[in-house]
This record gives sequence, structure tokens and C-alpha cells, in this order.
Amino acid sequence: MLTEGELDRVCVVLVRARNPSNIGAVARAMHNFGFRRMRVVNEFAPPLEAAKSAVDASDVMAAAVSCASVADAVADCTLVVGTTAVGERHLHHELLPLAEAAPRMLTELGGGGRLALLFGSEKTGLSNEELSHCNWLLTIPMRNSAEARHVSMNLGQAAAVCLYELVRESPAASDPQTSAAPPETAGHLTDPVTAAQLELITSLLNEVLGATEYPRRHAHNADPAHIRRLVRRVGADAIDAPVWIGILKQILWKLGLAGEHDASNLKS
Repeated sequence: MLTEGELDRVCVVLVRARNPSNIGAVARAMHNFGFRRMRVVNEFAPPLEAAKSAVDASDVMAAAVSCASVADAVADCTLVVGTTAVGERHLHHELLPLAEAAPRMLTELGGGGRLALLFGSEKTGLSNEELSHCNWLLTIPMRNSAEARHVSMNLGQAAAVCLYELVRESPAASDPQTSAAPPETAGHLTDPVTAAQLELITSLLNEVLGATEYPRRHAHNADPAHIRRLVRRVGADAIDAPVWIGILKQILWKLGLAGEHDASNLKS
């Protein structure tokens, strides 16, 4: 089972969720399984006080944080996982069924990392741009037959299933020989890179690309969402991230385009 500290390092992020009842159902699921941190990303702030389905979850609703963007919502997290029903979508990320995704998320939490679990709009799910902030994706396997195919799940139900999978006790999770991190990765797990650092690398790289007119010559490779996914696939850790930031700042400074990224703070 997750410790109190691990429960506190899980953020449930609702992106463009508009129905207060659905938001309330997610809050109730969080409360039932011991999770406390909800973040809501929406252009128009939803009326959270109208979430009457949040029975006994008033503490979760009261602590819910409204964020201006997905980047803001996941900035302090070290692992960002998006949920998807897949459907006809062409995916650019690794996709895992929930049963395989849960051990990875638990490993991140066990190593001191912070997890953001993203759920999209009730109607359209997460957009490609929103998914670009994710390290990888998970899906909840559902019935698929010639007679009927359930392509999506109610937001509250989906959150409940995912959160239950995280808290349920499994033999693998309780066995120290199978759950312990390998010695060579222990240092990385205790000091993982945050989404904010990866987003800074993405921003700096986009500035460098713009300064060298790369988007003009290779527009098909310069989509911002594609660049963000590329940075995440590189797999920079907490040691490498400041180095990449410093390299990109130095390039901008040499090009005379340092601006706020001056050479006096190359590793920040």
C-alpha cells in the first residue's frame, strides 16, 4: 500500500473538465483511496462549489488548485502520465495497459518522485498538445467485440479505476527484492528531473530553432508539441538537465539573443 508521503506526491490533473458532477465524482474517488491533490486546468474556471457528487470529499474540493495550463499543473512533477481511450487516435507515445502502467508509477513514487495523472475532457479526451507534456500514456482495457465496443469511460469511473490500481496491495509491491530500485538508478530516483526543467529545455530549444530559422526550412519537424515530445524522449535526468539548459543558454548568448537567458546563469 502507498505511504502517506507517496499519496501526497500524486496529483490528479483534470484538463478541460467542465461538468461539476464529474469533477465531484473524481474528488470522491480520490478521498476514498486517500489521495488529496487535485489540479484543474480550464480556460473557464468550473463552478467547483456545484460539485455535489463530491460526497465526503469537501477537503479535496477545498484544496483543488486551478491552473492556467498543463505546464503549470505538472511543473513540480517528475512523471507525467496521460490517460486515453485510444479510439482512432494516432499516438506518439508509449502506451501501456493500466496493469502494466501501475508498477512504473509506483516505482517513481517509491523513489521520491512526484506523479501527475492526467485526465482529459469528458467529450474529447486529451489533445495532442496536452499529451505532449506526458512521459507516456496508459489506457484502461475495455470490452471490445463485434457487437459492442466501449470506447471511453465516465471521468469519475476512470479516475476511480486508476487510483484503485495504485493503492491496491500486490505481492510484487510488497516484496523488497522485486520493488527495490537497482543500485545504479537509486541516485536518479531520489533526485529526478521535474516537468518544469524539461519545459525550460523545450522553451530554450524552440528559441534556438527559431533563431536559426529551422522552422522555416523544416516546418514539418518543428511543431511545438513534437519538440516537447522529443525533449521527453531524450530522457534527461536531474544531472543532465542543468547541462542541457546551460548549453542552450550559451548558444542563445553566442547568437546575441540571450535576453532573459543571459550567460551569467547558464545552469539555472
